[in-house]
Amino acid sequence: MRRNPAPAELEPVEAFCNTATLLHGEDEFARPGTAGGWLRAHGYPEAVAPAELAALTEARETVRAYLAERTSPEALDALNRLIRSVAGAPAVRRDGTLALRPVDDGPVAGIVRTVLEALLRDGLTGRHATRLKACAAPECRWVFYDRAPASNGLWCDMDVCGARHKMRAYRARGGASARRDG
Repeated sequence: MRRNPAPAELEPVEAFCNTATLLHGEDEFARPGTAGGWLRAHGYPEAVAPAELAALTEARETVRAYLAERTSPEALDALNRLIRSVAGAPAVRRDGTLALRPVDDGPVAGIVRTVLEALLRDGLTGRHATRLKACAAPECRWVFYDRAPASNGLWCDMDVCGARHKMRAYRARGGASARRDG
């Protein structure tokens, strides 16, 4: 069972990052048909070329890597490069919200800009700053909103990723065989 979805303001980031389910080898951006369905369901133009699918995949993995390791200089540099590639200087709208000015008007840039606006506006500062995360399991990296009071959740699903981690740690310590040998 996955966690409850992120608040509406972070939904574009969570939905975009979770277009790939690494544990099952599924990627909605792998084929134009599945990508078109996801784009249509989320209100984006659905026609994208294969090269644009590769750009969407790269953008998704850049955001996901940042959410997995916010303190990593490499992840931060990659996120900043992504922001510069689709947006110029940020601007504040009359309603006080942040807008990224287009550098590129292509459909991929528009989609990525929407995701980045949500991340910059609500995922980096304020009450949501540390709550949007990627699962700590390297083979998973599902993006989830951590609702724990201390914001210390590591796993998208304790019954799957958390249990696997605990079992690996148990085996690394010697597990049941260590007790039998002693």
